[in-house]
Formats: sequence, C-alpha cells, structure tokens
Amino acid sequence: MGLSKDHHLVGSQPSGAGTAHTAVEFAQQAEKLSLQTTQDNEHAETVAVEAKFITPQDPVIVTADGNRLPPVPVEQAYKLNILKEELNRDVPPEEVSQTDDNAQASPSAIAGFGSPSYAENKAKQKSTEGSLRRSMPPTNTHPLFPPLPLYGPPSLLRDIQCWTFRVSSFFLSAGFLGVIVLGALFTNIPTVCMRIWKRLTLQNPDAQRPFYEEETRRQNMRKEQERSWKRRKSQGEKTPDQERARGNDEYVPTEGGPDPVICDVGYYARRVGLDIEEFQVQTEDGFIIDLWHVYDPREYTRLDEQERSYRGPELFTGDDRKRLRDPSQKRKFPVLMMHGLLQSSGAYCVNDDDSLAFYLCKSGYDVWLGNNRCGFKPKHVLLDYSDPRMWCWNIRQMGVFDLSALVSRVLFETGFEKIGLICHSQGTTETFVALAKEQRPELGEKLTVFCALAPAAYAGPLIGKMYFKFMRVISPSLFRLMFGIHAFIPLMMTMHGILPSGLYGWLGYTVFSFLFDWTDTRWDRGLRDRMFQFAPVYVSAESMRWWLGRECFAKHKCILSTKEEWRSEEREDGTDGPLAETASQRAVQTRDHHRKPKGATAWYNEQVCPFALWVAGNDDLVDGRKLLHRFERGREPHVRVVHTKVLPEYEHLDVIWAMDAVDQIFQEVREVLWKTCNVRDKCRTPKGCENVAAWIPDDARADDEDREQSSSDSA
Repeated sequence: MGLSKDHHLVGSQPSGAGTAHTAVEFAQQAEKLSLQTTQDNEHAETVAVEAKFITPQDPVIVTADGNRLPPVPVEQAYKLNILKEELNRDVPPEEVSQTDDNAQASPSAIAGFGSPSYAENKAKQKSTEGSLRRSMPPTNTHPLFPPLPLYGPPSLLRDIQCWTFRVSSFFLSAGFLGVIVLGALFTNIPTVCMRIWKRLTLQNPDAQRPFYEEETRRQNMRKEQERSWKRRKSQGEKTPDQERARGNDEYVPTEGGPDPVICDVGYYARRVGLDIEEFQVQTEDGFIIDLWHVYDPREYTRLDEQERSYRGPELFTGDDRKRLRDPSQKRKFPVLMMHGLLQSSGAYCVNDDDSLAFYLCKSGYDVWLGNNRCGFKPKHVLLDYSDPRMWCWNIRQMGVFDLSALVSRVLFETGFEKIGLICHSQGTTETFVALAKEQRPELGEKLTVFCALAPAAYAGPLIGKMYFKFMRVISPSLFRLMFGIHAFIPLMMTMHGILPSGLYGWLGYTVFSFLFDWTDTRWDRGLRDRMFQFAPVYVSAESMRWWLGRECFAKHKCILSTKEEWRSEEREDGTDGPLAETASQRAVQTRDHHRKPKGATAWYNEQVCPFALWVAGNDDLVDGRKLLHRFERGREPHVRVVHTKVLPEYEHLDVIWAMDAVDQIFQEVREVLWKTCNVRDKCRTPKGCENVAAWIPDDARADDEDREQSSSDSA
C-alpha cells in the first residue's frame, strides 16, 4: 500500500515535527498488524514491533513479548520496518525513555523509541535516505502466489465481517458438499446394482479384483489373529503372535483383537509391535503442529511430555537427544514423511506391517511423521480458531514454515546434519515450492534425498471437471462468501466425529472416489474404513482457493511456472501434442537466437537436494510424466535425479495403499534412502540394503576420474 504516503512532507517539516509524525505513523501501522488493538494502552504485550522476513516474500510479525503472528502482505511489513528504522535513527539510544515492567506503554515506547512527546521535543535532522527508502516499492510477488488478504486486530467491523462470512459459508458450503455427496451416491448406483446382480446370480463380485486371493488370505489371517488375541487375553496368557515374536526376538504387539477403526496412529503402531510419541513443533509464524515419532519400544526410551513440547519459533540444531537402551549401538538414519491434501500422516500407518511408515521403521530407519498446520487440532501460540488470521495461508506457507520447522526439529532430536524426506501428493508440492530458489533453497542442504510419491507439480485432466471448473470461474470475493475465510467446509470434520466409523469410511471413499476418479482396486478392501479415519483434516479456505481458485494452480496448471512459461518450454522442446513446434518453427527460433538457455527458467539452484520420483501412470489428478520430462530435457540443470519409476496401472493413492506397493515402491524407497545417506558408516545398515552401493554424484564421479587420469599421466 502507500509506502510513499506523505513522504514528500518529511524533508520540508521541522525535524521534531517530522519525528513526531513518523512516531504516529509507526504507532498506527503497528496497531494495524498487532494481535489486539491498544486503546488506552491495553494489551501492550501484543503490539507488533517488527516484521521478520523469513524469505523475501514471507514476513512474519514479532510482538512485544517475542511471540509471532502469521505473514502479512509484504508492503505492510516493509512499511513497519522502515518506520522503525527511521525512529531508531532519530532517537539516540541513551535518550530512549525506559518503562518498568508494570507500566503501560504506547507502541512507540514498546518498540524502543521513546514516547511521541520526546520525539516532538528532541529535534534531529532526517536524512534524505529515509525519504527514499519509504518510497521504495517492495519486491514483486510471484504470479502463482498473490498476496494474502490482511486481517487486522479484532474490531466491531472485522467481527461483523467474519460472522458474515461464517454464516454465509456455513449454508453455501454445506449446500455444495450436499451436491457432491448426492452426485457421488448417484454415480455409485450402477456399481451397487451390478454387485447385487452378481450376488443374485451366485457370482462373486470381487473375484475379478487383481489381488483377490491375497486379499482373502489377509482377511482370514486378521480374523484368526483377532480370535486368538481375544481368547488368550481372556485367559491371561500371551498370544501366539507374542510368543512367536519373543522367541524370534521380533516385534511384540501390545494391542490386538477386533479393530475398532479409530483415528489413533499409536494404536495401529502398537498392533504391529511399535509405538508412537507425539511432539509439538512451533513454526516461525507461531503455529503449533504435530510431529509423530515411530519407534521400537525395545530400544528407545520415550521422552517426557515437556521434552516433546514446542521449543520456540527459531529454527535450531542441537546435541543428539536420541535415547537408546544400548548407547553403543549404531543409530538409525532419520526419515521425515509428509502427507497429501486433506490427509494427515496417519495415511502412512493404515496397512499394518505393509504400511510405509512401519515398513521403514522395521527395516531399520528412524521414522518421523510430519503434519501440516491445523490438521486435527488447530493450534497457534496467540490466535484462536475464530480469528481469520489463523487461516490466512496457502501452500507456500506450508512449505516455507511447516516443512522447515519439522525438518529442523527432527535434526535436533536425532543429532544428524541431514535427513531423508518422503512426501506424497500435496506433501511433494510444498517441498517443490520450499526448495525453489525464490523460496527457501537452503532447506535442500538439510536433506540427503527427496522421495516424491505421485509428485504434484503439474495438473492432470481432472482439473477440467465441472465441479472444479465452478470453483475456478467464481471470483475471489464470491469464493470467500461461499467457503469462508476460516476452515474449508468444517462440516466434514463435524461429520467425522458423529458418524460411525464404518459408515464414515464408506461415505468418505465414495465421495473422494467421485471427486478424484480413484478406485480401491489395488487396496486391501478390509482396511478401507481405517484408511479414511485419517482424512479429512482442517485446511484453510485460502489454501483450497490456491489449488482450485481462478488465480493460481487451477489457472496455470503448474505450481512454479505460469501457463505461458511452461507452454513456451514445451514448444521449444518439441513436445508431442498440440503445443509441439514444427521443425520449421524450431529452425526459425534457432536461427534468430530467440531461444533462452534451458536452465534460464529453472526452479532450483545448486542448493537443491537429489530427487527420486515414483509416478502413478493412471493418475488423472496430477501429471507426473510432465515433471519427469522437465528433468529429462535439462530444464533443471541443478537437480540430480537418482531414481525414477512410472507405474502404468497405479492411481494417485496406490503409491501408498496398493497391496503390491511393498514390492513395487517401498523396497526401492528403502534402497534410495540408504544409497544417498551421507553417514552410512555411522548408521545401522537397513534390512535388505546390505548390498546397496553408495550413490556418487556425477560431478564427484567426474572429479575422481580426472584425478585418476592425472595420476596415470604422471606415472
């Protein structure tokens, strides 16, 4: 906004009056960005005193008591800091008025500038630099990440605005959800009728499923284990599983019996002999997010609640806090896992031993499950659920703040310098965004490898469906009127808590299958209700607007390039299809030297970590092949791709839930994590990785070859 407002008056005003004017401007700007209004010097500790730029586009507000508020528009943060800098320059430190701990102070005094009366009485000449800096425009924003709206502290007008949106969005979004549910039920009628017909004609409707025999075997095995657990528990004896596990020095289940189908990752970990401890992590903009640690209770000592609490907003590293029952034993290499859209990381824990999280833990990795902001329990150090600022974020904040905070905490808890990262769907998006050279590229130096499952960088054909088109054509104002400025359709979470787990699981699958065109063909259908206990979670309406609104992903169909940019790249590369160039067009461009170097539009710089990608070939939600083509054609010269695989028959969720995912994906993920590990000599070798050679980057291999050649020449 108007950073240069009245700046032309500064030089012409007397110095004392100019300082007073600046102090008043600072007080007004600080109040606009504070947690609460400061009338009559109330709530002095919540006054905004500084904007801290985490990235050039992500300024967070620091309050007088050292807490944080979420990002604000860049120009507003810039204005606050410029005013603070001018006052700091004009008021000598030794003259700054001091207030005791019980005194109430104005925003200027809290920031350390003394009172406005001092500024009026103490004249000091302003420099021309102050005027010029106040008129400087802020950094331009990326077209795919337009500025978020600014919601000031609570006031009567803002409260009316919030309640208007909450009331309108409750009815309109409930109506939208109702239409989706009815559409899903209606389109499911032919499938239900076909199953009924097959039953009536004495046919098995499931016999054609690709893993029917294995599915039946697992179902019978679970029933036998449930009966055995119940019988042995009633007699006070160990179950056969426990006896067999103890005899073989394997994992001893501490939960069993019929599955109650609950939203508790710890319960499902204990069913396979593992356990979970929950950490609280504070992001740099004040959100409290959940980090779940999967561990083997035989060798790890659970931390107490205070040690697992959040530790402040600053990213940190520290000493090794890993607690092993045998300190002489080598440590496990740490791996962080991030979930997809509308999910939690419980999605990695629903297939018993064939769950990716449990599979990696039992293979010998130290597994950590990260969750994005709000999730099941929206928490912030200052804001509450009803404050719109708690919901003013999108995919960039999830990557820049959430992912960075989670990586930092895992590094602190484990004492390693780097960790492995595994992401699915939206988790890959936030990572792609965070690692970009305009965002937080230094994060790449903390990762040994980024394993992307169903990478979501380019949109698939599903984005053209009618209900997605509807959300794309409505204006941002109408989008907020319909879906609000708080959580996106919170009625879904209410239904999660009300409906029986079986009904909720069936309804969740039916609706999401209708929306995203996936099926349970390759899943263990007996566990399907469990799979949908960990979705949906709270997400912001602004986040969904980024995905589906008219300005960002749905418009450009890419997360980091505009539609014009990636279409131009495809024409240059001669992509097959309507966008491909003819040979004559390419010749003309080459002759006229109009073509830019392929690395000119790269998203990443030399700090980026190695990538490994598993693409679902039958995925209509995202287009993973297009991302592979980007890497193959040299558009990202700094990205080192250590592994790629396209699974032609896989759909979007099959990469984590398919019954054959262990053979098709999980084993390869386990090997990729180990071959890129930078401290193999200090870590336990994971099971199945004994013969996996260390990965050597091409540049390092070239250096070794050069040295060998030099040695042979000198000899």
